[in-house]
Amino acid sequence: MLIENLKLFLLIVERGGLAAAGREFGLSPATVTGRLAALETHYGTRLLTRTTRSISLTDEGRELVIGARRILTETEETEARIRLGVERISGTIHLSATSDLGHNQIAPLLDQFIVEHPGITIDLVLSDGYVDLVGQGIDLALRFGELSDSTMKSRRLGVNRRIVCAAPDYLKLNGAPLHPDDLARHNCLIMRFGTNTDQDWVFSIGGQMRTWRVSGNRIANDGGLIRKWCLSAHGIALKSEWDVRADLAAGRLVEVLEEFAPEPSSLQLIYPAGAVQPRRVRALMDYLSAQLATR
Repeated sequence: MLIENLKLFLLIVERGGLAAAGREFGLSPATVTGRLAALETHYGTRLLTRTTRSISLTDEGRELVIGARRILTETEETEARIRLGVERISGTIHLSATSDLGHNQIAPLLDQFIVEHPGITIDLVLSDGYVDLVGQGIDLALRFGELSDSTMKSRRLGVNRRIVCAAPDYLKLNGAPLHPDDLARHNCLIMRFGTNTDQDWVFSIGGQMRTWRVSGNRIANDGGLIRKWCLSAHGIALKSEWDVRADLAAGRLVEVLEEFAPEPSSLQLIYPAGAVQPRRVRALMDYLSAQLATR
């Protein structure tokens, strides 16, 4: 019964509420509440803080999320080895990626991975904002930049440059900026990350990092839409090289201010530090690492 209660607890966390988890499990609200209470009694502590509108994990609850996933992973792997043999992998992998990267680079690789491992199901979340890997049950996330969260681990997949670019038609009509100061006279396409807009663009001037505040008439929380606007000559965008590499090669976009570009950062696979990765997740990590290294 403990294993089933742990599964229910994780579902409550991932779905953001007792009622949603109960519907998925086919349980009444009273039964869900009773089983959560039994789990809290078993561990001798409150696991969730509940209000009429939301739930949040206590420190002990967050610790149990990591431990429960470890227990369920080991149980599932044992069953899979018995039922399917040691060579086959199966089950669901929960993966998160940024919008453009997910559409253009990752989705085709996942298609091939599923062909090679037909027992695998991919649950892909595309988001350019913050993703709570533990709270949302994400096994892996692909993100640009350096890791700052000490509760996460990472595997570096490659180098990434952030490129200021525009469509040839936009530059023909408005001219190309020759210095970051010139961006004040241009329409800049701005990404939104949660409640924050990415309007402070960083450039290297004489080896020193400096920030320029940009503005424009289009703001979106979707990198794919920013790229589309850029291709349609609506303005200048700051994009990761991985997202626009094909556009640059085909001449659909042109890089500007290249001499002022800051040092490259990384493309990384990020995953919870305390989690035991199932064989299927480790297999996907190795597959993505190998495939992206060639690109």
